Amino acid sequence: MKLLRVGQKGNEKPGVLGQDGKIRDLSSHIVDLIPEHLNFETISKLKNSDLSSLPILNEHERIGSCVAKPGKFIAIGLNFSDHAAETGAEPPSEPITFMKATSSINGPNDDIQIVSGSKKLDWEVELGIVIGKETKHISEDQSEDHILGYCLVNDISEREWQIEKMGQWVKGKSHDTYGPIGPYLVTKDEIPDINNLKMSLDVNGKRMQTGNTNTMIFNVYFIVSYLSKFMSLQPGDIITTGTPPGVGMGMKPQQFLKAGDTLRLSIESLGEQNSKVVSL
Repeated sequence: MKLLRVGQKGNEKPGVLGQDGKIRDLSSHIVDLIPEHLNFETISKLKNSDLSSLPILNEHERIGSCVAKPGKFIAIGLNFSDHAAETGAEPPSEPITFMKATSSINGPNDDIQIVSGSKKLDWEVELGIVIGKETKHISEDQSEDHILGYCLVNDISEREWQIEKMGQWVKGKSHDTYGPIGPYLVTKDEIPDINNLKMSLDVNGKRMQTGNTNTMIFNVYFIVSYLSKFMSLQPGDIITTGTPPGVGMGMKPQQFLKAGDTLRLSIESLGEQNSKVVSL
């Protein structure tokens, strides 16, 4: 299933993309794509229901983030060896883990804000994992049973705040609008091989990032197992898993976003985002 949220911010309706390309309103089945409904039981009920007769939502309306009010937004850094190389860092021996504030979450096509004084705003196309049941101390072999689905993430990063301001990366990763996710939460059964998906990102129509999930240092199953040893994971939690090479920080000379720039990014089977950078 491809689940999504349609409507103005704060008034989104849950929907499902049908085989006919129409978006069906799931409001009669679930309130929203919130943690309480992001579990295997709910998904099974939806799959066994006749959704073809549900009202059609306007496909031209705004698309919201594909998960509403997640408990955690966890991120993995330097998870592609070629990306680590472009930043001058050694590939990590264990996943580098940090958090993004859940208030950073944005719709896939919403504007990205650049604030006064921001000099090093950067892009990162990433694969997001959405958890489907409580997860504690599991093995890598058990991880797939805990993953509900996947989504496209742009891990927007202000590099000066992230690296030069001291402390943890969270400062450079968490401003409002720095976490576009979606358009879809794609249930795992729709993806034949999560470890072999093409990834790309364009800035102003120019290809900046090209990659594939098959070059991750730590795959999605290892990441879920690894994190479960340090914290419990709950339904609706999002884990974004790192970016391939081609970020602005890694270029010579470095290149960063400015007001008016446009971003287009996609991951095979997960859809596409199109956003614009605007001054706050």
